[in-house]
Amino acid sequence: MSMSAAATCIGAAVWLLGGRHYGVRRARLLLAGGGVVTAGPPSWEQVMGELRRLRGRLGAEWWSLAAGLLLALLGASVIPVVAGAAGVPVLRRLRLARQAGRARERRADAVIGLCGALAGEVRAGRQPGEALLRAARDSGGLGEAQAAVVAAARFGGDVPGALAVAARQPGAGGLLGLAACWRVAVDRGAGLAAGLERLDGALRAERDQRADLRAQLAGARATALLLAALPALGLLLGSAMGADPLRVLLHSGAGLGCLVAGAVFEGAGMWWATRIVRGAEVV
Repeated sequence: MSMSAAATCIGAAVWLLGGRHYGVRRARLLLAGGGVVTAGPPSWEQVMGELRRLRGRLGAEWWSLAAGLLLALLGASVIPVVAGAAGVPVLRRLRLARQAGRARERRADAVIGLCGALAGEVRAGRQPGEALLRAARDSGGLGEAQAAVVAAARFGGDVPGALAVAARQPGAGGLLGLAACWRVAVDRGAGLAAGLERLDGALRAERDQRADLRAQLAGARATALLLAALPALGLLLGSAMGADPLRVLLHSGAGLGCLVAGAVFEGAGMWWATRIVRGAEVV
């Protein structure tokens, strides 16, 4: 009965998605005044296309709920569904944090490229304002504050102030050094290209140090992930041996106690390992 109910729900969801897509397409064709509208239910290709688009819109964290539904069907219990639903926001937070980290790294690389390009433009004999305009257009290291910095450079505004504002973006801290070099070069007549080259070298050395540290911590991350996957491996081995671990864990008092204790220890271990790795990255 559980399998039949799940199949019915999935079929209804697919039918609704396909019907909605068909209705929207038909309305667009009618309002546009052209095209051929086919009647009848959506085809298999349309259904699969809708499923692919839905998978693209949803994040990977929803696999937690799908795994919970599968375990609920196999173990005839609602507990895996609740656990899978509770894991969705946690996995979403981890995914967003990973995306933010990648964006921060890309912005840091763009700032390094900006400093190198600006130093090359100044060495070529261009004025600082014109050089900054060319370098910002080519590298894109200013991010969301690029318009303000470009306007300040083009119309003689406060370029160091605009760079300091742009440096508030995650990963763009190197722009503070660029602002300091610009201020010293303008106020005291120092060489801007020499300062930019030293700044570029320092930022590159810092990036290489972070990359080396991540490489050294890759083993610790892999070990933590392996230890986190051991309970799932134990369940698979128990099922292969015919012990039916899901029935024991979900339908007995001792099993529920072991399940709760194991989940608590698993979460605490993952949190502690993540904290250690992040602390090493900060240091």
